[in-house]
Amino acid sequence: MRSKPSIVIVTRQTRLAGLREKWVTAGQARFRLAAAHLQEGELRKAAAPAAKRAAAPAALEDALAEADFLAYEEEDAAYRRAIEQVHRELDLELPVRTLDRGYLPSFDFWNTAVVVVLGQDGLVANTAKYVGDLPIVAVNPDPRRFDGILLPFQVAQARRAVAHVLERRHRERKVTMAEVQINDGQRLLAFNDFFVGSASHVSARYTLEVGGRVEPQSSSGILVSTGAGSTGWLSSVFNMTAGVAALLGQSIANRVQLDWDDRRLVWAVREPFASKQSRAGLVAGLLDEGQELVVESLMPAGGVIFSDGVEADFLPFISGTIARIKASQQQAHLVIP
Repeated sequence: MRSKPSIVIVTRQTRLAGLREKWVTAGQARFRLAAAHLQEGELRKAAAPAAKRAAAPAALEDALAEADFLAYEEEDAAYRRAIEQVHRELDLELPVRTLDRGYLPSFDFWNTAVVVVLGQDGLVANTAKYVGDLPIVAVNPDPRRFDGILLPFQVAQARRAVAHVLERRHRERKVTMAEVQINDGQRLLAFNDFFVGSASHVSARYTLEVGGRVEPQSSSGILVSTGAGSTGWLSSVFNMTAGVAALLGQSIANRVQLDWDDRRLVWAVREPFASKQSRAGLVAGLLDEGQELVVESLMPAGGVIFSDGVEADFLPFISGTIARIKASQQQAHLVIP
């Protein structure tokens, strides 16, 4: 007999948990923060003019480090309380499983009824790539700290939101995702954006093909953004463009910003370099639905494609690899109030 479907709660590691993982104990983590403040204070003293070298007392350095660590502890405690409360709220006669974000790529969601994501926004984006068409209830665990653009529910609202999903009375907002496939069959999705380029700060070498035009390029990499991501990393490209235009006494009136369900993608080449072996004629554009951006690596090593800023979740992009990027048929299903 088939078992009951489960409710999966996706969580993340807090900053304090990350410090404990690195330094073993909370005490050692606190010591490291205090040492960093003390070192910074000494460096500033040494750089200050002689007349202003009356240093801040050591007690002040200790207080600053303690304030930093207290913020980490408060954030961690608030998140743990949110997890405990959501578990209590979701007593709906179905199994409830908690999943750390690190296990998302390998977790099997086949018998899951609904996925509850206990923010931040980036966790929603990362989760959406692995859950297929399952509805996502995104919960803001700490409204004092997180704006939560993708987190429409408070902790106390989680039970009602999940119950509506189970009763099929919920409303959804569908979000277009991007998809990349490489010629060895591997596939990766992006909720916000793809980065195609070098894993280090050296220039990426590749050929870019779009709309029947092809050119070899050398750049800091290519960004391909969905509508959901068009106000994120892609906006930095427009910020740079606007700054350069202002230097030249010009201005940019409009920026590309798409709705979340728009089936188009935006692509932009970061810092393209024109030389005898590379050109800069194809630097930005829109991909209509069904249209592809085709990129072939010319890098013998170090090339990568990663999504949504998660560098650990990547496809290798070295010589002989051809990537085809387009809007995915799979969409994210975000539950809304």
